[in-house]
Amino acid sequence: MGLRLFYLIFCRLLSCLLLLSRSTVANNAEILVLRHEVAVLRRQVERPRFSCAATIRRVLRRSGLPPAPQRASQQTWRSFLRSPAHTLLACDFMHVDTVFLKRLYVFFVMEIATRRVHVLGVTAHPTGAWVTQLARNLLMDLKERAGCFRFLIRDRDSKFTAAFDAVFAGNGTAVIPTPPQSPRSNAYAERWIRTARAECTDRILITGERHLRTVLGQYAEHYNAGRAHCGLDLRAPDDDPNVIPLPAATVRRRQVLGGLLNEYHPTPPRLPQRPQGTPSSVA
Repeated sequence: MGLRLFYLIFCRLLSCLLLLSRSTVANNAEILVLRHEVAVLRRQVERPRFSCAATIRRVLRRSGLPPAPQRASQQTWRSFLRSPAHTLLACDFMHVDTVFLKRLYVFFVMEIATRRVHVLGVTAHPTGAWVTQLARNLLMDLKERAGCFRFLIRDRDSKFTAAFDAVFAGNGTAVIPTPPQSPRSNAYAERWIRTARAECTDRILITGERHLRTVLGQYAEHYNAGRAHCGLDLRAPDDDPNVIPLPAATVRRRQVLGGLLNEYHPTPPRLPQRPQGTPSSVA
């Protein structure tokens, strides 16, 4: 074994010495020969001809989908993405540090279609049993609407135990964990955390759990009933999208959280009153 290894090393060194001893002219000649061989081989091998249109046509036909013009008239891509939104829930944790350097955790759930947020609980020591009980409370609060939600999006936090998933499974709601370290997969919940911090918790000194519950309770009421959302055509989550607001004669301001936030509510114009004794119709 040792003799064979010595022989291989000697051959490798000898080949290196031969390469060093070669002149530049010999190296250039070998490069020219190799380039010529590559050019000859490229002429002999034909380029593959791609038939993408035919491939796409076969895939669409196999899936039962019509061509692009007909498919566009049936459903747009935006409507396809928004169509299952009314069946989705998303949940996550948000942490807030108090003035006494104590970290509190907030558990919330959002209805994706309407952006309505349910702030379910605040605690300094979240556990799996605590989160499971909050899940039961949510389903009881939703009542008959609980059956409309088919999927729940959550991250892979250890506090989401098998008991937590079983609560929603009993309601017919499938739990979908997001991929590891991918907050964009739960973008709606992450966006609410950013909004709540920018508009509320970052601008108030929180003293404790009771204070945080009060603040987030008022903010959630404002977020659901009084805050305009760009994704909802400047409506609040609790607004009925089928109701067209009347033109406002005046706009009244309502302060939230001690003036930290403002809500503006239109006041419809008053209808002219008919003078007493005036007949309702003329014969």
